[in-house]
Amino acid sequence: MLGMSARLGDLSRALAEPVADATTAFNPTLVQSIAQQLSTSEFASPSLSLPDSFKHLGYDQFRDVRFRTDQAIWRGDKIDFELQLLPMGWLYNTPVELWLVDGGQAQRLKADSNLFSIGPLIKDAEPGAPYGFSGFRVHGPINRPEYFDEYIVYQGASYFRAVGRDQLYGLSARGLAINTARPGGEEFPLFRAFWIEKPKQGDRSIVIHALLDSESTTGAYRFQVEPGEATTVDVDATLYPRRPLTHVGFGPLTSMYLHGPGHHRIDDDFRPAVHDSDGLAIFNGNSECIWRPLTNPRTLQTSAFLDKNVKGFGLCQRARSFQAFEDLEARYEKRPTLWIEPKATWGSGYVELIEIPTGEEIHDNVVAYWKPAKGPEAGTAFPFGYKMYWTKELPIAWSGASTLATRVGRGKLETTTKFVVDFAGPALAGQRQMPVAVVTANPGTVTDISVHDNPETGGVRVSFELDPGGTELCELRLALRLGDQQISETWLYRWTKS
Repeated sequence: MLGMSARLGDLSRALAEPVADATTAFNPTLVQSIAQQLSTSEFASPSLSLPDSFKHLGYDQFRDVRFRTDQAIWRGDKIDFELQLLPMGWLYNTPVELWLVDGGQAQRLKADSNLFSIGPLIKDAEPGAPYGFSGFRVHGPINRPEYFDEYIVYQGASYFRAVGRDQLYGLSARGLAINTARPGGEEFPLFRAFWIEKPKQGDRSIVIHALLDSESTTGAYRFQVEPGEATTVDVDATLYPRRPLTHVGFGPLTSMYLHGPGHHRIDDDFRPAVHDSDGLAIFNGNSECIWRPLTNPRTLQTSAFLDKNVKGFGLCQRARSFQAFEDLEARYEKRPTLWIEPKATWGSGYVELIEIPTGEEIHDNVVAYWKPAKGPEAGTAFPFGYKMYWTKELPIAWSGASTLATRVGRGKLETTTKFVVDFAGPALAGQRQMPVAVVTANPGTVTDISVHDNPETGGVRVSFELDPGGTELCELRLALRLGDQQISETWLYRWTKS
């Protein structure tokens, strides 16, 4: 195996000297060693000198650089995995180093005309274009045995997206969140290099190693991706902070909520709802399930859900019918729910939810992650891990009633707002006694609370009215109880003045 200084030299020279057959020995600790060594020096963003024809590609030009699908990595190797590579250009101008690992050896890939075709929208493309990679995607027989569909893609900073069977891309995940919605601006760590292990015949998962780098930290990540009805990504990471990470987010998720029946500040859209996710779900350390419908507020909103040893959290898409969206192109009902399940206790901290105003569905405006009470210290390795489920339903055993839908409208008075919340689930099946809805507002006053059977869902419908009393923000809480036992999720909602 190459010495550490030589290997780091490879890393810094790799993009400047694109030798097609560059190889090095590889073992599972290599990325950790590189990340630790890299953390002892200041961050330097990867760069690549490009000819004029490739320096400022527009969207259409970028789409005119196409990977040659007949050159897919591992095509014809009789395994259920293929890689397609993504070029630099447009929004993706940071080069990414890609290595293939097989039999203990890693070979670096070279971006050139053997892998990509250049269309007529790019003038004067020189031999060897497009020069660098921006990421990659993995294909396999996730939906049907005879066809290899794409199911996970890594591209841009530390972003990646995945889908389960019969789903479409929606929300995104990131390797790490740093200083999100904080004064001074957010820091966006990037994956600057990947080592992708070639699966063996019969393997059901693929292992991907990634080197994370930013101004504040480096990190070594290992992703084990298994496609299926729910595509799972098992994540093991070790951070090597350059400085204290005072506001860091683990398992960060990024999604879009424009409008829906639970919050329709935008009311001139022909579609009844537009969103990749409609709620934040939390399974806290006390085994309480929390459901917080998402909103698109007029001003940036931050919410913190304090907890100790959180069992899981995620951004969910619970609306699953075409009629909920009426969008033949976007098909939002097919967007995945993404659930984060810690692999060990994460101690004290909180799930933070950030909702950012937006007027267009092209912008992700919702962020959620786990913020530890005490962040990693500079100079000390910090390991953590979690499992991701890209799925349709939450992968937790829950016998209580879940929130099916939240609807908000005008109340009886000019100053009041009406809420209608539907619940269903095992806890309501066969009950002879109607549960009691316990509703509170802080501040504000709640009136006209009622609970009715909902024969369309097999559950119950709760309705009530909120009078905010002249305030501009109210925190609402609702739960169903039978006797002294709570039998539903805890429904939380932040009402803000329109």
